[in-house]
Amino acid sequence: QVQLVESGGGSVQAGDSLRLSCAASGRAFINYIMGWFRQAPGKEREFLAAISRNGANTPYANSVKGRFTISRDNAKNTVYLQMNSLKPEDTAVYYCAADFSSAWPAAQPRRYDLWGQGTQVTVSS
Repeated sequence: QVQLVESGGGSVQAGDSLRLSCAASGRAFINYIMGWFRQAPGKEREFLAAISRNGANTPYANSVKGRFTISRDNAKNTVYLQMNSLKPEDTAVYYCAADFSSAWPAAQPRRYDLWGQGTQVTVSS
């Protein structure tokens, strides 16, 4: 059974950087579109970025474009989210997700079939 495990969260100061990782078990990682989302207390889950199976297509939310970078290493079954210039409003639980069947990366959470457990990111001013 495929599982996703996020890591790399923590508490940082505004302006700092973090890199989140999401490791997938199983052999079919290359077949998944991967996405990163976040959810702050009292708010809906928010799309951040997604990456196509070969890494060529990487849509971003406007709120993180230019600051966050998604990438994947199919040999390591891992997707990353490099987060630079972090702001207090980036504080949230961050989730990775796998889409097994879509043709293109999507922003809608309902398109994703499998979710990790989340990792907390806290940015203080």
